[in-house]
Amino acid sequence: MIKLTFCLVRLPHLTREGFQDYWAGTHAPLVASVAEVLQIRRYVQLHSLPPEAHAAIRASREAPPEFDGVAELWFDSLEAVLANLQRPEAQAAGQLLLEDERRFIDLPKSPLWWGQERVVVGG
Repeated sequence: MIKLTFCLVRLPHLTREGFQDYWAGTHAPLVASVAEVLQIRRYVQLHSLPPEAHAAIRASREAPPEFDGVAELWFDSLEAVLANLQRPEAQAAGQLLLEDERRFIDLPKSPLWWGQERVVVGG
């Protein structure tokens, strides 16, 4: 299994609450509707808590500004993801998600990457 981790920064005109409401109420069902086509095995949203909840730990590490949330998507393999590039229905589903992401995510400020989990504690 591989995972796509997407650290989300909201568009400047949205409040954190407005961003998270849209992400959970509109975008999440959209992802669920195309999960089979895109071969998404698991999709998890991590919604940030209010800034005061993590101010101390950020200050202790001189951390950069926090993200508004993190999306995690699991796939069977990188080859399976690359195969989606060849399937018209997967291309259309990916475009649908990207168009919706542009409505609430500041994409140039939201890093994402492919990775493989290495469990250290638990699971």
